Amino acid sequence: MCTYGDNKRYNQFSRLLKDKFGAKVYKITLDAGFSCPNRDGTISKGGCIFCDEGGSFSQAHSNLLSVEEQVQEGIKTLSERFKAEKFMSYFQAYSNTYKPVKELEKIYNSALTDEKIVGLSIGTRPDCVDDEKLSLIAGYKDDYYTWVEYGLQSIHDKTLKKINRGHNFDCFLKAYEKTKEKGINVCVHIILGLWETHDEMMQTAQKLAELRVDGVKIHMLCALKNTRLADMYRNNEVGFMEEDEYVQTVCDFLEYLPPETSIHRLAGNGFKKTLIAPLWLGKKFDCLNKIDREFIKRNSYQGVKFSHASLQK
Repeated sequence: MCTYGDNKRYNQFSRLLKDKFGAKVYKITLDAGFSCPNRDGTISKGGCIFCDEGGSFSQAHSNLLSVEEQVQEGIKTLSERFKAEKFMSYFQAYSNTYKPVKELEKIYNSALTDEKIVGLSIGTRPDCVDDEKLSLIAGYKDDYYTWVEYGLQSIHDKTLKKINRGHNFDCFLKAYEKTKEKGINVCVHIILGLWETHDEMMQTAQKLAELRVDGVKIHMLCALKNTRLADMYRNNEVGFMEEDEYVQTVCDFLEYLPPETSIHRLAGNGFKKTLIAPLWLGKKFDCLNKIDREFIKRNSYQGVKFSHASLQK
């Protein structure tokens, strides 16, 4: 039986970091005041139907603090709470390449001023990068464990249109290829429960397997306060996966991914104050434990179907 450490049957990113740096590494989530072309009118207004006013930013400190102050506050809090020693600076809120390169360089540098920072992760959209921006990010990879996190959500253009994503799958592919050419690690964000069939969701898994992506972050579609999706839910226009279906689908999804693909997230957190539905999503560790138990029940693990899937190219 294949296991990945800590009795997990999938390749946890947290374990990868611990093995790489010899200690648990904690992410400090940062808000540098970025916007998004899908919210400010450049592409459209309102953004994705699930995106709230925080731009997926789940932490408590305000962007009234400078990036450097947020880093120091994060180090202080995590050190006191968990005795943490090493950290990654994670630009999470909105699209964190959506500024001119010179401004980006100042912002990124301000997140790397403490010697305890060992990594840099930048969340963004595939339509917000170009060669110049990627060259800037690639310049950090010799000194820091450097990642770009792309919100893809699905490989199906009909789904991307339905959620008002503002770009198509081909846009992601071009950005992904350019990013990999620069030698930058890429984590791809996927949402399950976007009213797709099971086969359609597995097609996304199989395409990511074919691309041999470095990392995947899986989210469950949820309605947060002050989003269009919340309005749709209240109007009985949409529904959400039950927890058991989500657990089954996650395990199915992971079975297709290469063993070396690191899994950055499988269950949500930080949403309790704004979560409208599904409410089970607020119990992160319950969901993770059920995923573990389902893999044991199946006698399965991440990558068990990978070699078969790769033959279907």
